[in-house]
Amino acid sequence: TNSLTMAWRLYKNLSQEQQRYEKQLIFEHPAFVKLCQQLLRDARRMTRGDLVFSLHALVNLGVPQNTLLLQTLVRVCQEKLNQLDNRCISVLATTLAGMDKDKNVSALQAGLQLLVEQRISSIRDIFILQNLMKCLGKDAPVFLKKKLEMAVLREIDGLTFPNALRMFFALAAMNYCSLPILNPCSKKIQENVHDVPFRQLILILEACHTLQYRNVKLFSGLADYVNSTAYLWDKRQIILFLSACETLGFQPTELMDIFAEKVTEDPDFLNLKNLLTVLRVYSRLNHVPRVQKHLFFEILHSCLNKCLPQISNTELLKAVYSLGILGYLPQRALDELLQKDSKDELILPDDLKEQNTMMLHCVKTCMELDSPSFTKPAFVLTENMSSLVSLNLRKAQEALIELLGDENMFLQNVRLPYRYHIDFEIRMDSDRKKVLPVTATDDHPDSHVQRLAFLFAPVSAFCLGTTHPQGKLAMKKRHLNKLGYHVILIQNKKFQEMKNEDAVEFLKRKIYSEDAFSFPEATVQNNN
Repeated sequence: TNSLTMAWRLYKNLSQEQQRYEKQLIFEHPAFVKLCQQLLRDARRMTRGDLVFSLHALVNLGVPQNTLLLQTLVRVCQEKLNQLDNRCISVLATTLAGMDKDKNVSALQAGLQLLVEQRISSIRDIFILQNLMKCLGKDAPVFLKKKLEMAVLREIDGLTFPNALRMFFALAAMNYCSLPILNPCSKKIQENVHDVPFRQLILILEACHTLQYRNVKLFSGLADYVNSTAYLWDKRQIILFLSACETLGFQPTELMDIFAEKVTEDPDFLNLKNLLTVLRVYSRLNHVPRVQKHLFFEILHSCLNKCLPQISNTELLKAVYSLGILGYLPQRALDELLQKDSKDELILPDDLKEQNTMMLHCVKTCMELDSPSFTKPAFVLTENMSSLVSLNLRKAQEALIELLGDENMFLQNVRLPYRYHIDFEIRMDSDRKKVLPVTATDDHPDSHVQRLAFLFAPVSAFCLGTTHPQGKLAMKKRHLNKLGYHVILIQNKKFQEMKNEDAVEFLKRKIYSEDAFSFPEATVQNNN
């Protein structure tokens, strides 16, 4: 056992290429063959520690699972399962997590799970608990996950920084979001963020995504650290970090500004893969750099043009769509996309057909509404889809009736050109002093009427922890502005939490506030 364990310790520190070479030397060595034969003969006489550590070493050295030796060791582990102490249980759980499922392995895993259930109250070592959580994984029954959680909480007061990191990853492996564990772990990570290796920063964000754990303080702490040490990191590393933030819907504003400056200073690192990631991140998070924004988008546009000979149809569509969301029309790429579409050469994967159709529609809408030649129409053709509103808009409907006195004072479920839809529309006089009945304004040109569009959006349509709209919602707002609407964005979840009288007062402020009528500056002024 000592020989095998030492071989494994030496082997695991080698590079992949060295490992392949050393593995061949080990397997061909006559002493290794004799060692395996002796192990096979003595398996049932070995101590519990020697048994599980030998199995662990052999599995990690890459001995095939279907060999008589490994299958024998697995069966002997089954026979001696009740004799294993907590440390041996932890090592065995780690070993089984790295093995393929077969009849013997599955039986041993089932037995191990039963043993963990019985022993869990006696396990005081948080490292062993973490190991069991990782190895039992997401398939463990909920009641066992709960028992593991309670066992960890008993030891949480002595949590060290390394254990806090490992606990994050253990919970992610088990796909179990335990706020009583995650919150103190997050605090410990924030306090020691300067000791977190870069790769683990990414893994923390990925674990949060797996667990659907949204902790703005943690994300801000990690982003501030990367921001303050940006000079240490390769631009490709920062792209990875920003991509992980984008997956969470979190906008690290300062870091995105600093990265944009790095792009403008040295754009040569932007190959097609990196370019598509940057476009996706900045468009979804609706981020326009505060300085040199035109230069930043011109550089992205130039890089896209260089990639056109090698780009696939799907990548071309995604790139143009991302820039379109930000209000930028990359003319050459757009021409190529539309030319392929008109000739029916824009062949896209069937599994993403609906998504691709939506993106192509958005591109064509941006091409029309964001064009410098577009002028606000005198009339906007609207259609009242239904007098019924969905349950999550019922409260808003009742508040508007109480505030305005009558259902005839607003429209609901309004369908507009370009497939746009608004939840409620209110029309006001040109002085913005009073709300007008809908029927009284139908025959008046829009120059005499102010139109308000209410959009009650889910929290997921905004960047995490802010009222900053993400890309698609920001594009919709921009386009409704172009059609002559003053758009009022409301986070529906927060609105639903208000008392009825507060909801009425809130809408009153939104309708009569000067801010409701200020057009926002275009995200990116048309650059063509």
